[in-house]
Amino acid sequence: MSYTAILKSADKPRLSFKVQTVATISAIIGAVALPQIFHLIGMASGLGTVPGEVFLPMHIPIILVGLLAGPYAGMISGLIGPAVSFLLCGMPGAAMLPFMMTELCAYGLMAGLLRNVKMPALVKVLAVQIFGRAVRALAILTSVYVFGSQALSVAVIWTSIATGLIGLVFQWALIPLLVYYVEDKMKYDK
Repeated sequence: MSYTAILKSADKPRLSFKVQTVATISAIIGAVALPQIFHLIGMASGLGTVPGEVFLPMHIPIILVGLLAGPYAGMISGLIGPAVSFLLCGMPGAAMLPFMMTELCAYGLMAGLLRNVKMPALVKVLAVQIFGRAVRALAILTSVYVFGSQALSVAVIWTSIATGLIGLVFQWALIPLLVYYVEDKMKYDK
């Protein structure tokens, strides 16, 4: 089997600009609202921001919109979502904002690039997670070692992976189900 056969297109319909715009706006809203729900749970339970750091709720709408609407919707929502959240809610913190924007932009771009690739959604999610975390790690390493940033340490790379492991696993279960549901619904709505 050739490499091109493996990456054969899934022949998904090309989405209109209007649909991609609505999907992007919806993902940005989700990237702001979903983490706030987790932060409210954290405040109510006395855990603070821990539920958000553990479950990674901002990642879900970004990966989802990339897989469903393509690379432009994924990339734009990944870049703008954390910035809007910061402006409205002060989260993520200022020191982490550029790295969250970089990571989520990478998530959205990679998810979008994989939209038409014929492979299981779980494999796509895993590839997106690895790519996004690698881009984030590279951005942090560049910030610390090239620009001499004192705002954070390199240890945050491993700490965030360990802390968010439950969230990564949660995404393996949730995102493929949502992709399947939406794509199945779109088949019957034609």
